[in-house]
Amino acid sequence: MKEEITSFAPGHLALGYICSKLSSKLLKVEVNLPLIFLFSVLPDIDILIPQLNHRGPTHSTIVAFLFFIPFLIVYSKKSVPYLIALVQHSTIGDFFAGKTQILWPISIRYYGMDIPIDSPTNITVEWICFLISIVIMVKSNDLRKLFGKMNNLNLVLFIPTTAIFLPTLFSFPLKVPIEHLFPHIAYAAIFTMSMVKGLYEINIAKK
Repeated sequence: MKEEITSFAPGHLALGYICSKLSSKLLKVEVNLPLIFLFSVLPDIDILIPQLNHRGPTHSTIVAFLFFIPFLIVYSKKSVPYLIALVQHSTIGDFFAGKTQILWPISIRYYGMDIPIDSPTNITVEWICFLISIVIMVKSNDLRKLFGKMNNLNLVLFIPTTAIFLPTLFSFPLKVPIEHLFPHIAYAAIFTMSMVKGLYEINIAKK
């Protein structure tokens, strides 16, 4: 069934942003917003790898921690918000709207509440998370930062933007229900304008 294939990107993006923002405040560290959004959807890369089961190894919290060990050693607490953005994908988002192998390779069992992603419950929760993320972005001036001075890392927004456009425009790997269309369009517009503005500034700087 489609709900077993994946989850909607805006929910992951919103939760990743909210969780990493809270952790960065507690740790008193600055974060790079494009990287936060990248890590928020990164586990779903398994959709593009035929040999991997979706919500399997790339969704494992153990794999995430092992991957982040070098960053934790070098950057210490500065890397924690990015780790949180990564692990929330499977421990909160996909755990709520599905099942994931969060303990792979220790256990191949799938854990989760398995609430259908196109159910009113899940769509309502994702809308709430989306609205909270937008409010925080506006109040914290993070939205302005995305349109501020170009950071080369802004171009990594191409990946979360693709994660939004594929289901919205091509119904891959699932079709976006009309009730959830606006969050997709809103995030896609923010990310696209940020990248376009950045590329324009780079172009101008070269002349």
